[in-house]
Amino acid sequence: MSSLAPEELNSTNNMRFYVLGLGPIGCLLAHNLRSVLPRTHPVTLIQKTAKQAWTPQNAAAKITIENQGIRQSTDGFDVEVFDKHSGAGGGVRFNPKLSKEQSAGFTPSHEDLRTEPIETLFITTKAHSTAPALSRLAPRLNSRSTIVLLQNGMGLYEDLVERIFRNPESRPHFILASNTHGAWLKSAFHVVHAGIGDITFGIVPDSRKRDFEAAMADESKLVYERSLGLDDITRPDDPSFDQYRSLRHTVAVLQSLDALGCKWSPIADVQLAMRRKLVVNAIVNPLTAVLGCRNGGLFKDDSSQNMMRSVCEEAATAFRAQIEADTQSWLDSLPPSVDKSQVPVGRVPKELGADALEREVLRVTHVTRGNMSSMLSDVRKNNPTEIDFLNGYLVRLGEQYNIPMPVNRALVQLVKMRCSIPIDQTF
Repeated sequence: MSSLAPEELNSTNNMRFYVLGLGPIGCLLAHNLRSVLPRTHPVTLIQKTAKQAWTPQNAAAKITIENQGIRQSTDGFDVEVFDKHSGAGGGVRFNPKLSKEQSAGFTPSHEDLRTEPIETLFITTKAHSTAPALSRLAPRLNSRSTIVLLQNGMGLYEDLVERIFRNPESRPHFILASNTHGAWLKSAFHVVHAGIGDITFGIVPDSRKRDFEAAMADESKLVYERSLGLDDITRPDDPSFDQYRSLRHTVAVLQSLDALGCKWSPIADVQLAMRRKLVVNAIVNPLTAVLGCRNGGLFKDDSSQNMMRSVCEEAATAFRAQIEADTQSWLDSLPPSVDKSQVPVGRVPKELGADALEREVLRVTHVTRGNMSSMLSDVRKNNPTEIDFLNGYLVRLGEQYNIPMPVNRALVQLVKMRCSIPIDQTF
């Protein structure tokens, strides 16, 4: 196990790490955070209501992770509940000594409330639930806070900037992460870690123009020898250290999560991974949700293969238009002294071509052939789906660049139709 996080945080007093979203990935993340962090740094689990918080597992403040029949448990978590009485984003520390009924009717005193700024917040809620939850926590988030987004789909960061964090001067630091671990809840706070994957994360560019990836341009080293470094975020002798302190420590903690295969990468590499995962989810999730089958039931017939091909072609065309436009915008921002003729405007990663995307869909579907997709699970439980951040994102991308997206648009409508019809729970 890496000792990076404990060493990095030894001189930091009581930095608290919050986890919002206690599904399988949130619990898996919280378990690993608690495993590597010194106990002087609390890990706090956020629940929406006291009723949800009141479980035997919460009373014991314990999370269990099961992999190939072997169970590991961690304890020592705090549990904080959204406070309906506070307008300042306050939370109430959960008291396990209260009964379920007492917890539901508990009115906190001023001393019971936590309203201090949140330094680091990991978010693993469903994409559609993130903005409402962050709206409640926004009074406790500021430009020194760090938010880690770990969800399916794309467009969430842009949505949060538009709806909540419009002012770049007060906007928190954001880390975007792409996760390939497979996990499901056996019961509350008991996670089966069914598929070992990895987590690739990157830092959203700084509104103050600090270059977090400066080390990647170090020409004194060969390209393969270059790596991202914490000192490019900040260092203790930096006059702006307090502004970037939580970001540096959060990156260090993520890098220490060896069991989750966490890797800090340039944000462009993370966006590439997120786009590839988006296409996989934009095909597998809606098709399994509408057809009511496991992942392995797909692509055994010409019709589903044609559907996959169409989504991949639409996505590849939209990605190309987006990357070309972003590159041109960057070129236009360069000073006249720069020779722009040497920059390949039309270069798009080969991994985002339609053929490559199709191969990735088939690979993931084969590996997860026995799994039930999260969208099918949501449909069966009558829960909202993430369709607007999957195919819906691709439709909006197509609209932005005048690219027709008929198949993605149809899948959005089919999933919404499926959700509007009561489902027979007996099959």
